[in-house]
Amino acid sequence: MERAPPPEEVERLLRDVEPEYNYRRLTGVSATVVAIVAGLMSLFHLYTARFGTLEALRQRSAHVAFVMALVFLLYPFRRRRAGEVRFGLPDVLMAAGGVALMLYLFVNHQALAVRAGRLTSGDLVVGVLGILLVLEAGRRVLGVLPFIAAALLIYPFVGHYLPGALGVPPISAQRVVEHMFFTTEGILGIPIGVSATFVFLFVLLGAFLERTGLGQLFVDIAMALAGWMTGGPAKVSVLSSAFIGTVSGSSVANVVTDGVFNIPLMKKTGYDAQFAAGVEAATSVGGQLMPPVMGAAAFVMAEFLGVPYLTIVKAAALPAIFYFLAVGLMIHFEAKRLGLRGLPRDQLPSVRSILWSRGYLVAPLVFVIGFLLEGYTPMTAAFWGIITSAGVHIITVFKEGSIARRPAMESARLYVRSIWETLVYGARNALSVAVACAVVGIIIGVVTLTGIGLKFVSLTVALGQHNLFLTLLLVAAACTIIGSGIPTTATYIILAAIAAPAVAQLGVPPLAAHLFIFYFGVIADLTPPDALAAYAAAGIAKSDPLRTGVTATRLALAGIIVPFVFVYSPALLLQGASLGEIVLATLTGFLGVVALAAGAAGFFLRHATLLDRALLVGAAVALIFPDIYWDALGLLLVAAAALLQHYGVLRLRRAEVR
Repeated sequence: MERAPPPEEVERLLRDVEPEYNYRRLTGVSATVVAIVAGLMSLFHLYTARFGTLEALRQRSAHVAFVMALVFLLYPFRRRRAGEVRFGLPDVLMAAGGVALMLYLFVNHQALAVRAGRLTSGDLVVGVLGILLVLEAGRRVLGVLPFIAAALLIYPFVGHYLPGALGVPPISAQRVVEHMFFTTEGILGIPIGVSATFVFLFVLLGAFLERTGLGQLFVDIAMALAGWMTGGPAKVSVLSSAFIGTVSGSSVANVVTDGVFNIPLMKKTGYDAQFAAGVEAATSVGGQLMPPVMGAAAFVMAEFLGVPYLTIVKAAALPAIFYFLAVGLMIHFEAKRLGLRGLPRDQLPSVRSILWSRGYLVAPLVFVIGFLLEGYTPMTAAFWGIITSAGVHIITVFKEGSIARRPAMESARLYVRSIWETLVYGARNALSVAVACAVVGIIIGVVTLTGIGLKFVSLTVALGQHNLFLTLLLVAAACTIIGSGIPTTATYIILAAIAAPAVAQLGVPPLAAHLFIFYFGVIADLTPPDALAAYAAAGIAKSDPLRTGVTATRLALAGIIVPFVFVYSPALLLQGASLGEIVLATLTGFLGVVALAAGAAGFFLRHATLLDRALLVGAAVALIFPDIYWDALGLLLVAAAALLQHYGVLRLRRAEVR
């Protein structure tokens, strides 16, 4: 029987795939210092969530101060030194410098507002050093993104030398520094504002839920529900990733959470390593699409659009279900084609027994969704979800008997220590998102300062010849290319500023345009050459990373149709549509997903011929468009493929009788 790799092997895989996991494993005094800073960071955000956030510039500068301190203490100058157990004096100086610069903003925010546009020489020095330290923090944590930001930062200084549409009027160094560092248009813009409020709390909530064992509960329920089906272990991956996606916003984290269990199980039941890893990558990526958490990008989207976060959650629910349904159907048809079966029912756990013994672990998630539905802010929902998780943790510890058998004081100390460690763990997990938001703020600052975003919109619409479908294809390609090796949140923020307006200009509702970009930014984690989720899964499965990325992309192919469907049929987003329109869009979208999954997998009622597959793929494309004639054509093509398949089944049966 295949076994999951040991924890140290999983950690090594994560370091190879994600730069954010290349942090020092500190011990002694160094570990204590970092733990104190991280714990205080979590307590600061919990305090502001309960009693109200500070003024925008002060809340954001305090958040970035904590981030800068932790990044320079945790992440080495060179990644090959990630095994260090202590930080050095240069790291301490850079951490102190980052904190001092942010405190300068925190303390002098009113004076800076008064002398806006008239910075002193001291202000300029602070601004330049602040920008450089943010870029260096990004280099240590993220990889390529800060280099893109640094390259774009040159544009305001040389743009007036460029010809044609790329040219911009001369911009002074003082104006660039002020825009990037001293206003809420650059580093301390909307992205870091979202990180300093909603995102940090939801990352902290995820840390608490992980410690309570909710992820394992989801995996066990998925196994009980789907393990016996055709290709059962692969469908377990679909369900467990969908469940875990409700509380996790990271593709790679999803792969590691249940991939170490699902991938060996899939290999045991007949799937080859490459396909097993591809399944895990395709399903884990979908975790970022599943409400209510959806990663940091969904919170940024709510701020960009100026709508309540619950509006994003409601709109994203049906498309997310469609994505997982699409991947599940691809797996089902592939399993049928390969003749793979599920696990015996007597080897599977019972849903009733799982829920009876551990169902209480879902309580924090229920609280979060309940608070959101009642109209509370995401910060309030996350805060009470964290408090509920802390209470659930007490129940878990007592059930395991680790506290009940000890004296009261010792039990209390153990519980407090566990909560403190979770606060520290959650703060560390939030660093990559926070740094990405700070660095991408520089990119957005360049866009807003130079006006290059409007020029990109005009160019995209012109290249698409004012045709929506061609424009969508161009934007999808841009999302995939830019998203290669860049965090999903950063990809979304960049393209929301320069590409979403191009789609919206062609009559697409803004929410649909932003979700379209979000989807393809997420799917970039699957597509080679930098398919982070696929590479993580390949490391667990011991398969070829590039081929795994290709397999994962093929498995997600039916899911890739979903963004096109909701752009053409916004009723799927439950926005401004009647019940009849929603039902019709759901039915035609479902049929299109089934047709594309069958056509891509090469199996429908039986093994599909080239003609069968062409008819099914054609039907899927036709069913994208919300038009009675296109829908009729799609239905006819599906019917034709079904008849051909049915006739082929009859011929096979007659041949067997003879």
